[in-house]
Amino acid sequence: MYRNKYTYDSEQESAGNIQHDKTLQREINLAKNIQSVLLNGKAPEIEGGEVYGSTMPARLIGGDYYDFYPLLNGKIRIVIGDVMGKGIPAAMLMILTRGAFRSAAESTQSPGKTLTAMNQALYEDLRTLKSFVTLFCADWDPSTGLLTYANAGHNLPLYIKGKDPLIEELPKVRGIMIGGLPNQEYKEETIHLEKQDIVFFYTDGIIEAQNKAGELYSIKRLINTLLQTREKNVAEIEHYIMTSIDKFTKGVPQRDDITMVVLKIKKDQADITSLNAPII
Repeated sequence: MYRNKYTYDSEQESAGNIQHDKTLQREINLAKNIQSVLLNGKAPEIEGGEVYGSTMPARLIGGDYYDFYPLLNGKIRIVIGDVMGKGIPAAMLMILTRGAFRSAAESTQSPGKTLTAMNQALYEDLRTLKSFVTLFCADWDPSTGLLTYANAGHNLPLYIKGKDPLIEELPKVRGIMIGGLPNQEYKEETIHLEKQDIVFFYTDGIIEAQNKAGELYSIKRLINTLLQTREKNVAEIEHYIMTSIDKFTKGVPQRDDITMVVLKIKKDQADITSLNAPII
């Protein structure tokens, strides 16, 4: 069969496109694995409680972020955030955010100062990219039972009182998103947590998940689910919520990343005399 130059060139171009697509897919899968390793590391052991985090991106890779950073005297710094956008661009900004958090957590004394340092470090890049990040940062101190926190435009976590049972948002503390304005100072609030109390950190992909009728999972359903699971451990709570969302959406494609962190207090006050303080 006669094959002219144009046919040959077309076949070569098609083969090149297929190879390019395979290379791109391999790189996306590699990026997914890197992100999975960074986000889904082993949950830290903490005195006087337990903590657990999970994330499920809407695409192969996502822009939601959570992290734990051990501080001196048994304290732990928790952060959860949501980068504007989805997919590869959001994932790249998430990695940038993670680096800024680790650097700030190492050198700052409190959640508010951590967010201030992160905004200082990321502001110019985020403005150049016309993007922003919402973050909520909190320090849990097992020796005093205090949770100190600051907010950069993120959803307020839900606070489940173990004794009542009652669920409400943490007392409000305002702060603009990271990348919103330069030279921001982030204020802090503090709450005392008692035995069996739970703090549920989350991104809006949970409450905005939709079913086939276009209904939202909503904050009301999330609260009801948490009330039903408050007696369980943190991993079981996470699993129960993910299952609840899956049953609600019934196969409707996920539109936004879903991320949560669950902190549960196991006793009233921790004895930190036996703790080995980690290096900051």
